[in-house]
Parts: sequence; C-alpha cells; structure tokens
Amino acid sequence: MLIRLLVIFSCFFSIGQANAEDIKLNADQRVEYHQNEQKLVAVGNAVASKGSMSIKADKLVGYYSPKQKNKISRVEADGKVVMTSGQFQASGANMIYDIKDDSAVLKGSPARIKTPDSEIFSAGPITFWISQQKAIAKNNVVAVDHQGNTVRADNMTAYFTKNSDGKLILDKIDISDNVKINAKDAEITSRTGTYYANEGKIKLFDDVVITQNGNILKGNSAETDLNTGISRILSGNKGRVSGVFKETKKGKNK
Repeated sequence: MLIRLLVIFSCFFSIGQANAEDIKLNADQRVEYHQNEQKLVAVGNAVASKGSMSIKADKLVGYYSPKQKNKISRVEADGKVVMTSGQFQASGANMIYDIKDDSAVLKGSPARIKTPDSEIFSAGPITFWISQQKAIAKNNVVAVDHQGNTVRADNMTAYFTKNSDGKLILDKIDISDNVKINAKDAEITSRTGTYYANEGKIKLFDDVVITQNGNILKGNSAETDLNTGISRILSGNKGRVSGVFKETKKGKNK
C-alpha cells in the first residue's frame, strides 16, 4: 500500500509543467492527497525538497497554489523540523514556509538557525528569508559567534553574507530591548545597538553600561572593539560620562 500511495502521488504531482523549482514530498509512512482542501500530507520522516533546499519533519503538509493547481505554494512542517539550504540550517518544533516569498516562520523550544560561524536561538518565532540572507528573531534571543561572544536581546535582526572563500558568515545584528553582550573580560548592557560580527565591533545606544575587569563605564553611547578590548563611552546629548575604576592593590612590602 505504501508503494502504491507513493506512485499515485508522484504521478499526480507531475501533472503540468514540471521544473527544477517544483517542491517534492516523500515520507516513510504515507502520503495523502486531499482534493477538497487541495493539499498533500506526508507523514513519518517526511521530506520536502526543492533544488538544494530540504525540509525534514515528522509531518509535512503541502498546499497547492490557487492560481497554479499543480504547484505547491506553502509547506507546513510539524515535529522535529530541520530545514537545510546550502550552509544555512534552521530547526525547531514547527515551521511555515512560503515558497513564493522564500520566507519561513520557525517556532520551537527554542527555535534555532545556524551557519558555519554562528548560531541564533529564540524562545519566540524566527522569521527568515533565505535568498535575502536575513533573519528576525523575537523573545529572549541569544546569538553566539565564532569567537564565543554572546549577544542577548528581546529583538534581533541578523544579516548574513558570504566571505571571499564563499563561506556563509554572520555579518551584523541589529539588537534592541534588554541588550546584554558577554565578551572576553567584559559585560555590556544597553537598550539598542548594532553588533558588527564580521568586524568584531559593537555600537550601543541608550543607558550603556560597560563592566570590564572590575571597571564600570556609563554613558549614552559606546563603541567596543572586541579584537583589541578597547571601549569608548560617549555622553551624546544626554548628560555626562561616568566611570568607576577598580583600584589595583599593591603587594605588601616585606
């Protein structure tokens, strides 16, 4: 019966103009066609694929386009979702992928996206666009770069790019609300900012506090170079810069 279902599905899906961009579904247990709802349901180690992109999940539902009855326009994945496209990987509990917009909304505990040099986790949804190499994450978001620097915030917009070797890397992250950055020997908090991961630099704004080796700097804006460990705190137009510096104790004289 399983073989028969797969054969029926394959024949039906091939109707019309097939091309390399068609979504293909298969599964270990069963594939069902629901004519009234114009959808395909794949259950049991289900896989949807299109070119170099693949989505794996316990269950996949492919919905046909109202305008092109033989083409799937949306895929919903549920249970142990893993989406892979080139060097980009996303995983979570469930996901909705819009094929026309090349965008996906991922949810999980947590939802996660991963590239060769970074990972982003979120308690809330992560919306990402593969072709634009961009992701928006909300609710208790954590990003970790290749140097082990950790960025936390309620909202993040991450941008990725390819380096000269063709490797997909994290370029920068716009961060806002409850921002906290843990780098080597330093902890930085603020309300908003931008982390230039590719350059190892951070620009932060609004109620900035830098704690480094026991020293505390406060101001309206700051710039930190993670490569050199040098931080600059600026007052802007909202008051003075303040600092508390830890005294280095001298050794006792014998």
